[in-house]
Amino acid sequence: MKLLRVGPAGAERPALLDQDGILRDLSGLVADVDAALLSDAAALDRVRAAAGAGVLPVPDDAAGLRIGPPVARVGKVVCIGLNYHDHARETGAEPPTEPVVFLKAADTVVGPDDPVLVPRGSRKTDWEVELAVVIGRTARYLDSAEDALAHVAGYAVGHDVSEREFQIERGGTWDKGKNCETFNPLGPWLVTADEIPDPQNLQLRLWVNGELKQDGTTADQIFPVAEVVRYVSRFMTLYPGDVISTGTPAGVAMGRPEPKPYLRAGDVVELEIEGLGRQRQEFADA
Repeated sequence: MKLLRVGPAGAERPALLDQDGILRDLSGLVADVDAALLSDAAALDRVRAAAGAGVLPVPDDAAGLRIGPPVARVGKVVCIGLNYHDHARETGAEPPTEPVVFLKAADTVVGPDDPVLVPRGSRKTDWEVELAVVIGRTARYLDSAEDALAHVAGYAVGHDVSEREFQIERGGTWDKGKNCETFNPLGPWLVTADEIPDPQNLQLRLWVNGELKQDGTTADQIFPVAEVVRYVSRFMTLYPGDVISTGTPAGVAMGRPEPKPYLRAGDVVELEIEGLGRQRQEFADA
């Protein structure tokens, strides 16, 4: 299933994109696409049954509706750094021997086509297309890859926008360059895990002002999705509705020759992952 949330920011309602690409209203069936729904197999089965029966209504205002983040009230966003062989090479870093883990605040999450703000004083705002994993069952100390994947509700396109000067040159951890306002567009859809049989076989692409910058595959991940989920569960409890961003392939601005083409107000970034949909953001000054 392709689950999504539509409507004004803060007032989104649950919806579904059916097999014909038609938007269907879920608000009469479920309260939201949130932790409660993602952890309730019976409720998800009811949504599937209603979708299959063709009884879900088309919203009266379907044309032009804003698409919000596909998961309501994200608990936490766990990010994995340097998780692609080609990205590690372009930055001159040694491939890590264990996943590099950092956090983004949940309030950085915005809709897939919402404007992204270039922070005040920024000189090095960068792009990163990422496969986002959404947790569907509480995960603690998982033992195997199979168990880890069984705790995944689904997948989405994530954009781990980063300010490299804040991240690397301003002291401390990466948090300063990762948690700026609007720095985590998510969506357009949450595609349930049953529709993505192999998360290690997905193509990721990103364009800036129409020019292809990133063109990679999750097959190049140093730590695959199952290992990332298993590993993170050893250090923190993962709850339904939590999101894990699993790293970016090569092609970021930081890895380009000087002068590096960092983002400025007016730039347009488009990104997509095979089977998971497409995002488009225009960057603006904060």
